[in-house]
Order: sequence, then C-alpha cells, then structure tokens
Amino acid sequence: MKSLHDVPAPAKLNLFLHITGRRPDGYHLLQSVFMLIDWCDQLHFEKRSGGAISREDLTLVLPEQDLIMRAAQLLQKHTGCTEGVHIAVDKQIPAQAGMGGGSSDAATCLLALNRLWNLKLDLPALEKLGLELGADVPFFLRGRNAWVEGVGEKITPIELPPAQFWVIKPPAGLNTSEIFTHPGLKRDTSTAIISVFASDPYGFGLNDLQPVAQSLCPEVTQALDVLEKAGLRARMTGSGSAVFAPWDANMPDLSVPDGFVARRCSNLEFHPLWGWASSDS
Repeated sequence: MKSLHDVPAPAKLNLFLHITGRRPDGYHLLQSVFMLIDWCDQLHFEKRSGGAISREDLTLVLPEQDLIMRAAQLLQKHTGCTEGVHIAVDKQIPAQAGMGGGSSDAATCLLALNRLWNLKLDLPALEKLGLELGADVPFFLRGRNAWVEGVGEKITPIELPPAQFWVIKPPAGLNTSEIFTHPGLKRDTSTAIISVFASDPYGFGLNDLQPVAQSLCPEVTQALDVLEKAGLRARMTGSGSAVFAPWDANMPDLSVPDGFVARRCSNLEFHPLWGWASSDS
C-alpha cells in the first residue's frame, strides 16, 4: 500500500456539557455526550521513503506543528518506523468551534498511518498515544457516539436516534482556557444519569460554558438568535463558538450574517474509519 486518499475526519457536537466539579489539580470534572456528524475534513496520505514527514494545506493554512504533524511524529517515534509520509489536508471543519476538528484529524492520522505503515497497533495502543495529543482524541479513535465523564477519560458508547442539525459557526473563535479560567463559570451542576438523558437526547441539559462564551464573544449570541428565531432549540457545542440545533427537513434554509458559516448535518452511528484498528468492538 503506497497511498490512502479521501480519508475522513468527522466533527463532533456536544449534545450537552455540564461541569460537575473541579479536581485538586485544577482540572474540571465534566459530563457530556459526544456525537459524530458528517461535517468532515479529508486527509490524503502518500507513503515516502527515508522517514520524512511533510504536510500540504489544500484549503486553510494550519500551524506548522499542528495535531496532524504531532500525531504522525509521535507514531513514528513510538514504533521506530523508518517510513515517511506526505499528508495533504482538505480542512473543512472550522477551528476554535468546539467541534473537535484538530482532535479528529489526529485520530484519523493515527488510524491511517497505522495502516499505511503496516504497524498493526491495536486500538488500546493507539488510544494511549492519542491521549498524549489531546483528551478528545481517544473518542474519535473509538468511533462511537459516547457518554463522556471525568476529565474526558471515561467514555461509554451509546446509541442515538438518527437526526439532522443546523450548525452555525461565527467568524470569531473562542479560547478554551479563557473560558475555563473565567470566574463566572458555573462549576457545580448536579450529576446526570444516562437514562434521564436518553428520554430526551436532543433536548436534555445545557452547555455550562455557553454563558461565559456569550459574554466573551457576542457573535455566539448572534448565531444562537438565528436558530432561535427559526423556532429551533439552540445551544453551543463544546467550548464554542459553533452553535447547533435539531431541525426538521421541511424547514426552509436559514439566512445567516455575512461571514457566518451554516451547514445542515446528519449524525453518524459510527466513525467512517470504524474497524481500522484491530480490536474495535
């Protein structure tokens, strides 16, 4: 195998995000449901001899040492692989959106290079590497919608009914650390249980980060207003700035302010690369 083309890296939405406490080391304790959607980046991999790793940005210009490069370098170092790769990236998922685009790219890179370089690492081994890159990477490696707890390390697969969503990303992004260190952040939401969530999966709970995000970025409020004026129940995903709402296929298209990106998305039952690691279950 010398190449892998059009390898997808899907985004996620947080159906809710509650902060239930804080550990002594400062990390926040969370509860959330991560849901895969069909808004994807596309990565292309060409195997190269000599061990060199390079990247080509086909759309947005990425930082020199982004998570894709870090994932490839980490996998190569961990395995002692002498192969190299050239990675072309068609970046479609917005940055600083709360949609997990960077983490998803890293997971796709690990899965693709594990196959391209014939490394045969199993899923637990890839997850361990993924955790070095970011807390959300193991979720994308596992490839199932999930109930997530703790600091993101407790991942329980769940099933969700098929649904469609409007997702709106304002031009501005948000800095995650600025939100989590804000004195106005609510950090004491009561612990939820899966059975209660399951009774209303697309209406349950709140995003505890949203009030702080709206105070820091008025464009989040603008995006929410677009959805709410259309009669939809809207909320922010992750640490923002993207917002979303379930929608009915009979509804007309939305009109968004200049510079805002709106897309209709469907949720996914499985990651498109489900089964690419040897012990998926």
